[in-house]
Amino acid sequence: MKILGLAAALAVVGSANANFTGYSVSSTTNGTYNMYQVFGNFDGATDTVLNAFQIHAIVGSSLAGFVHNDALTSGAPSTVSGTWNPQFVLAPGAFDSYVCIGGGTGFASGNSTNGDPGWGTAGLNQAGIPDGTTAGVAGWFNSNPPNLQGRVVSGQVLLASMVLAVGDTTGRTFFMKVGYNSGVAGAPVQFGEGLFTLPTPGAVALLGLAGLAGRRRRA
Repeated sequence: MKILGLAAALAVVGSANANFTGYSVSSTTNGTYNMYQVFGNFDGATDTVLNAFQIHAIVGSSLAGFVHNDALTSGAPSTVSGTWNPQFVLAPGAFDSYVCIGGGTGFASGNSTNGDPGWGTAGLNQAGIPDGTTAGVAGWFNSNPPNLQGRVVSGQVLLASMVLAVGDTTGRTFFMKVGYNSGVAGAPVQFGEGLFTLPTPGAVALLGLAGLAGRRRRA
Protein backbone atom coordinates (compact mmCIF):
# COMPACT_ATOMS: atom_id res chain seq x y z
CA MET A 1 0.00 0.00 0.00
CA LYS A 2 2.88 2.36 0.80
CA ILE A 3 4.37 1.67 -2.63
CA LEU A 4 1.04 2.44 -4.30
CA GLY A 5 0.74 5.64 -2.27
CA LEU A 6 4.23 6.71 -3.32
CA ALA A 7 3.44 5.98 -6.97
CA ALA A 8 0.29 8.09 -6.75
CA ALA A 9 2.24 10.93 -5.13
CA LEU A 10 4.86 10.79 -7.86
CA ALA A 11 2.12 10.92 -10.51
CA VAL A 12 0.71 14.08 -8.92
CA VAL A 13 4.17 15.67 -8.80
CA GLY A 14 4.75 14.76 -12.45
CA SER A 15 1.44 16.36 -13.37
CA ALA A 16 2.28 19.54 -11.47
CA ASN A 17 5.69 19.82 -13.13
CA ALA A 18 4.44 19.27 -16.68
CA ASN A 19 4.60 22.52 -18.63
CA PHE A 20 3.77 23.86 -22.07
CA THR A 21 6.94 25.61 -23.25
CA GLY A 22 5.72 27.24 -26.47
CA TYR A 23 5.30 26.55 -30.17
CA SER A 24 7.88 25.77 -32.82
CA VAL A 25 7.57 25.71 -36.62
CA SER A 26 9.52 23.55 -39.05
CA SER A 27 9.52 24.31 -42.78
CA THR A 28 9.99 22.24 -45.93
CA THR A 29 9.86 23.36 -49.56
CA ASN A 30 9.40 21.47 -52.81
CA GLY A 31 10.16 24.50 -54.97
CA THR A 32 6.50 25.35 -55.54
CA TYR A 33 5.09 25.27 -52.02
CA ASN A 34 6.36 25.82 -48.49
CA MET A 35 4.96 23.47 -45.85
CA TYR A 36 5.05 24.66 -42.24
CA GLN A 37 4.46 22.14 -39.45
CA VAL A 38 3.38 23.66 -36.15
CA PHE A 39 4.32 21.84 -32.95
CA GLY A 40 3.37 22.33 -29.33
CA ASN A 41 6.38 21.79 -27.04
CA PHE A 42 6.20 20.30 -23.54
CA ASP A 43 8.66 19.28 -20.85
CA GLY A 44 6.75 16.33 -19.39
CA ALA A 45 7.56 12.85 -20.71
CA THR A 46 3.88 11.84 -20.89
CA ASP A 47 2.24 15.22 -21.55
CA THR A 48 -0.78 14.70 -23.79
CA VAL A 49 -2.57 17.38 -25.81
CA LEU A 50 -6.36 17.27 -25.74
CA ASN A 51 -7.28 20.28 -27.88
CA ALA A 52 -6.07 23.42 -29.64
CA PHE A 53 -8.39 26.40 -29.77
CA GLN A 54 -8.97 30.12 -30.27
CA ILE A 55 -6.46 30.31 -33.13
CA HIS A 56 -6.37 33.95 -34.18
CA ALA A 57 -4.44 35.97 -36.76
CA ILE A 58 -2.47 38.87 -35.30
CA VAL A 59 -3.04 42.26 -36.99
CA GLY A 60 -1.69 42.16 -40.55
CA SER A 61 -1.89 38.37 -40.76
CA SER A 62 -4.54 36.12 -42.26
CA LEU A 63 -5.92 32.62 -41.72
CA ALA A 64 -6.55 32.31 -45.47
CA GLY A 65 -4.51 31.54 -48.57
CA PHE A 66 -3.49 28.04 -47.50
CA VAL A 67 -3.02 25.35 -50.12
CA HIS A 68 -5.01 22.11 -49.94
CA ASN A 69 -4.10 19.03 -51.93
CA ASP A 70 -6.41 16.38 -50.53
CA ALA A 71 -9.24 13.97 -51.23
CA LEU A 72 -11.77 16.80 -51.49
CA THR A 73 -9.71 18.58 -54.16
CA SER A 74 -9.04 15.26 -55.97
CA GLY A 75 -5.32 15.83 -55.51
CA ALA A 76 -5.33 19.20 -57.29
CA PRO A 77 -3.77 22.10 -55.33
CA SER A 78 -6.40 24.66 -54.30
CA THR A 79 -6.70 27.70 -52.06
CA VAL A 80 -10.50 27.97 -52.44
CA SER A 81 -11.58 24.45 -51.50
CA GLY A 82 -10.34 21.50 -49.49
CA THR A 83 -10.42 20.23 -45.93
CA TRP A 84 -8.39 20.52 -42.73
CA ASN A 85 -9.27 16.91 -41.84
CA PRO A 86 -6.02 14.89 -41.48
CA GLN A 87 -7.78 11.73 -42.67
CA PHE A 88 -8.19 13.30 -46.13
CA VAL A 89 -4.43 13.75 -46.70
CA LEU A 90 -3.60 11.62 -49.74
CA ALA A 91 -0.14 10.38 -48.75
CA PRO A 92 2.30 10.63 -45.82
CA GLY A 93 4.40 13.76 -46.14
CA ALA A 94 2.10 15.29 -48.77
CA PHE A 95 2.17 19.09 -49.10
CA ASP A 96 -1.31 19.61 -47.70
CA SER A 97 -2.87 21.89 -45.08
CA TYR A 98 -4.55 20.15 -42.15
CA VAL A 99 -4.98 20.38 -38.38
CA CYS A 100 -4.47 17.59 -35.88
CA ILE A 101 -3.84 16.59 -32.31
CA GLY A 102 -0.89 14.37 -33.15
CA GLY A 103 -1.59 11.09 -34.94
CA GLY A 104 -1.06 10.06 -38.53
CA THR A 105 -2.67 11.11 -41.80
CA GLY A 106 -4.83 9.38 -44.39
CA PHE A 107 -8.00 7.31 -44.05
CA ALA A 108 -6.12 4.29 -42.69
CA SER A 109 -4.58 6.33 -39.86
CA GLY A 110 -7.82 6.53 -37.88
CA ASN A 111 -6.80 10.02 -36.75
CA SER A 112 -9.46 11.09 -34.24
CA THR A 113 -9.07 14.86 -34.62
CA ASN A 114 -12.36 16.75 -35.04
CA GLY A 115 -13.23 20.42 -35.41
CA ASP A 116 -15.13 22.26 -32.69
CA PRO A 117 -18.34 24.30 -33.31
CA GLY A 118 -16.31 27.42 -34.11
CA TRP A 119 -15.83 26.12 -37.66
CA GLY A 120 -19.53 26.53 -38.39
CA THR A 121 -21.72 24.14 -40.37
CA ALA A 122 -18.94 23.29 -42.87
CA GLY A 123 -16.76 21.91 -40.11
CA LEU A 124 -13.21 21.17 -41.21
CA ASN A 125 -14.27 21.05 -44.87
CA GLN A 126 -13.33 24.60 -45.87
CA ALA A 127 -10.28 26.31 -47.33
CA GLY A 128 -9.54 28.81 -44.56
CA ILE A 129 -9.85 28.83 -40.79
CA PRO A 130 -12.68 30.96 -39.32
CA ASP A 131 -11.45 33.88 -37.26
CA GLY A 132 -13.07 36.58 -35.15
CA THR A 133 -12.28 40.28 -35.22
CA THR A 134 -10.62 40.36 -31.81
CA ALA A 135 -10.32 36.69 -30.81
CA GLY A 136 -10.17 33.27 -32.41
CA VAL A 137 -13.32 31.19 -32.73
CA ALA A 138 -12.10 27.87 -34.17
CA GLY A 139 -10.32 24.94 -32.60
CA TRP A 140 -9.85 21.19 -32.88
CA PHE A 141 -9.70 18.31 -30.42
CA ASN A 142 -8.97 14.62 -30.02
CA SER A 143 -12.42 13.03 -29.98
CA ASN A 144 -11.02 9.83 -28.42
CA PRO A 145 -8.65 10.94 -25.62
CA PRO A 146 -8.01 7.41 -24.24
CA ASN A 147 -6.07 6.59 -27.42
CA LEU A 148 -3.37 9.06 -26.24
CA GLN A 149 -2.95 10.26 -29.82
CA GLY A 150 -1.86 13.66 -28.51
CA ARG A 151 1.00 12.35 -26.35
CA VAL A 152 4.38 14.01 -26.85
CA VAL A 153 7.02 12.45 -29.07
CA SER A 154 10.47 13.80 -28.20
CA GLY A 155 8.77 16.64 -26.33
CA GLN A 156 6.52 17.72 -29.22
CA VAL A 157 3.00 17.23 -30.57
CA LEU A 158 2.09 18.11 -34.15
CA LEU A 159 -0.88 20.51 -34.20
CA ALA A 160 -1.09 21.72 -37.80
CA SER A 161 0.40 21.58 -41.26
CA MET A 162 0.05 24.83 -43.20
CA VAL A 163 1.05 25.04 -46.86
CA LEU A 164 1.59 28.28 -48.78
CA ALA A 165 2.72 28.99 -52.33
CA VAL A 166 6.38 29.98 -52.56
CA GLY A 167 5.28 33.30 -54.05
CA ASP A 168 3.06 34.10 -51.05
CA THR A 169 5.11 36.70 -49.17
CA THR A 170 2.47 37.68 -46.60
CA GLY A 171 3.87 37.44 -43.08
CA ARG A 172 1.64 35.40 -40.79
CA THR A 173 1.68 35.37 -36.98
CA PHE A 174 -0.99 33.52 -35.02
CA PHE A 175 -2.12 33.22 -31.41
CA MET A 176 -3.38 29.85 -30.17
CA LYS A 177 -4.24 28.06 -26.93
CA VAL A 178 -3.84 24.38 -26.05
CA GLY A 179 -5.40 22.15 -23.42
CA TYR A 180 -3.35 19.21 -22.13
CA ASN A 181 -2.73 16.95 -19.17
CA SER A 182 0.01 14.67 -17.91
CA GLY A 183 -1.45 11.64 -19.67
CA VAL A 184 -2.24 10.01 -16.32
CA ALA A 185 -5.85 8.93 -15.78
CA GLY A 186 -7.72 11.56 -13.77
CA ALA A 187 -4.99 14.20 -14.13
CA PRO A 188 -6.25 17.80 -14.27
CA VAL A 189 -6.39 19.67 -17.56
CA GLN A 190 -3.88 22.49 -17.93
CA PHE A 191 -3.76 25.27 -20.49
CA GLY A 192 -1.03 27.03 -22.40
CA GLU A 193 -1.02 29.80 -24.96
CA GLY A 194 1.39 31.65 -27.20
CA LEU A 195 2.29 32.96 -30.65
CA PHE A 196 3.87 31.30 -33.64
CA THR A 197 5.04 32.74 -36.95
CA LEU A 198 5.23 31.20 -40.41
CA PRO A 199 8.53 32.43 -41.92
CA THR A 200 8.37 34.33 -45.21
CA PRO A 201 9.85 32.53 -48.27
CA GLY A 202 13.05 34.60 -47.96
CA ALA A 203 13.48 33.51 -44.36
CA VAL A 204 12.87 29.87 -45.35
CA ALA A 205 15.62 30.15 -47.97
CA LEU A 206 18.01 31.62 -45.39
CA LEU A 207 17.17 28.84 -42.95
CA GLY A 208 17.95 26.31 -45.68
CA LEU A 209 21.30 27.95 -46.42
CA ALA A 210 22.14 28.05 -42.71
CA GLY A 211 21.40 24.35 -42.43
CA LEU A 212 23.55 23.59 -45.47
CA ALA A 213 26.41 25.65 -44.06
CA GLY A 214 26.11 23.83 -40.74
CA ARG A 215 26.29 20.44 -42.46
CA ARG A 216 29.37 21.54 -44.42
CA ARG A 217 31.13 22.69 -41.24
CA ARG A 218 30.39 19.38 -39.53
CA ALA A 219 31.67 17.53 -42.58
